Amino acid sequence: MPLALAALTLAAFGIGTTEFVVMGLLPTVAHDLDVSIPDAGYLVSAYALGVVIGAPLLTLAARRLPAKTTLLSLMALFTIGNVTTTLAPNEPVMLVTRFVAGLPHGAFFGVGAVVAAGMVSADRTAKAVSMMFLGLALANIAGVPLGTYLGTTLGWRSAFVVVAAIGVLSVIAIAVMIPPQPKAAPSSVRDELAAFRRGDVWLALGTVTVGFASIFTVYSYVAPLLTETGGFTATSVSYLLVLLGVGMTVGNVIGGRAADRALVPSLYTALAALAVVLALFALAAPLKITAAIGLFAAGVAGFSLGPIMQTYVMSKAPDSASLVSASVQSAFNIANSLGAYLGGLVISAGFGYTAPVWLGALLAVVGLVLAVTVTAATRRGQGPGALPIPQPQLNNQQ
Repeated sequence: MPLALAALTLAAFGIGTTEFVVMGLLPTVAHDLDVSIPDAGYLVSAYALGVVIGAPLLTLAARRLPAKTTLLSLMALFTIGNVTTTLAPNEPVMLVTRFVAGLPHGAFFGVGAVVAAGMVSADRTAKAVSMMFLGLALANIAGVPLGTYLGTTLGWRSAFVVVAAIGVLSVIAIAVMIPPQPKAAPSSVRDELAAFRRGDVWLALGTVTVGFASIFTVYSYVAPLLTETGGFTATSVSYLLVLLGVGMTVGNVIGGRAADRALVPSLYTALAALAVVLALFALAAPLKITAAIGLFAAGVAGFSLGPIMQTYVMSKAPDSASLVSASVQSAFNIANSLGAYLGGLVISAGFGYTAPVWLGALLAVVGLVLAVTVTAATRRGQGPGALPIPQPQLNNQQ
């Protein structure tokens, strides 16, 4: 089991690195491809679009394959996407390759979470899932800084060569370390989609979107917050981002263990803690020492939500766990875009760089309200965890 989880962690490390490293390489990519930095920013959106579209579609396409075969196929597609990115001659081609690289992202985490959970007893499910997501946190500590350094010194293509190499290693690790998985039971697309006829599943995904949007309103503008409000130099920001990554790693471990002990109370606690931490971070931002402490605490509180929410949504539809789990990644990337958009609005309105942090705290409270609503709705529903969405009545009259 430890080796199997390590293989999933390695793959998550590669996925996290390719998702976030391009943000630090935008000026270099823009210069090399002779486009503006805003135009190069569409590369981030192309990847996110691939995640949102690929998560449900690839999960449905692979529903009858053994989980190990699915994981190998998804990482092979991921590797192809990054190899072709290194060869992209211009921005239009690179937009396509980034989209392709993002396609397997959500499906991999969806299927991987189910595989990880299936290798342990029920009381250790969230901890196993958190071990896979540990790769994302480690990517922010090591993968992204290393990729950014290589990209700025040896050219941006070198960063994606490294990511592609991680993809190859992940394919080998999955093939060797993950035991054979039973072939999935035959199911129709209609059966898989049945979970999305339930209101509590949509409310749970809404909680994910709002909860993570609260984080991304802050993360998207953390660099100008630290320099303009906190008084840090631009050089110091890279070290502070490593501190943020350490906080994410700690939060990921804490969230996994807490969810195994008490899933719903852990979700409530994590969202409430995130609201409080972000509010304190907004107050602490003008002072360097307190700003650094607040940044670390925001990483802990924010990433503790990862394994909690992944396990929480999976628990709402155990019969469609892979598809619902993959949909969490779609919601995560929608939250990424939504958080960046909302944070930009309050900055553009002239409220300053602490405004996104206050907005993030407010969104965390909204997420908490949604989580409580999901629980109440589930208790009122028809059967355990079921809250049907009213279906339109068909008119049988000719």
